[in-house]
Amino acid sequence: MKKLIFVPIIHMSVDLGSIAEQVNKKGIAALGEEFWKKHRETVSGLWDSIIKYFSGLEVKNFKLYQDGMVADGEVGQKIVNEVARAGSKNYEVIEDLLRRGAILVQTENFTLVKKERDRIIKITLAKTISEKLIAYLKYRLTKNRLLDKRDDYIAKRINETLKDGETGILFIGAYHNIKKKLAKNICVKEIKDARKLKEYQGLLPFYNKHKRRFEKLSGYLISKVEV
Repeated sequence: MKKLIFVPIIHMSVDLGSIAEQVNKKGIAALGEEFWKKHRETVSGLWDSIIKYFSGLEVKNFKLYQDGMVADGEVGQKIVNEVARAGSKNYEVIEDLLRRGAILVQTENFTLVKKERDRIIKITLAKTISEKLIAYLKYRLTKNRLLDKRDDYIAKRINETLKDGETGILFIGAYHNIKKKLAKNICVKEIKDARKLKEYQGLLPFYNKHKRRFEKLSGYLISKVEV
């Protein structure tokens, strides 16, 4: 039997690299500085709960999969170290797991990741409303297809590299849908409910209309992992 610890995540701003500043500006403009700060604190709290869970887990020789990770070996380790130093709690967790004996596995196809990122960059850098609309429409037309291709690739990598008797850890955005693509002999242990993370993100722009539900979801995100 193969085991996979499934960790649905919400990326912190620092994880977005060169577009992080633009995303923060647009978040403040759309939701207000105070609420955007609260959202960032909630996401940080989510990561704190994940960090605490893994701090007490023996992970030697666990296979480590991360969405967006297009390399392993020395190159992958360098990416992890650089992003962790920039303040990413996601990559701080990975860095710690590697230090404790986990093994980083190249999880994604570079070309597919770059295609999606390039489309997002065009939206964030658009200077006029028409440019932004065109970029957004192009992104929407390809988003689901690209995400599905990425999920196919991620699942294939896990299916091929996770061997009988081994345990893997997958950190992946809540909007991905790969569980149904995994091999039947992989036992999946989900440490946070991806549906709740996805719902939280979906309600973010409509916080004022769904305050009670949103606050409940925020509380769930930062709560202790119970598995």
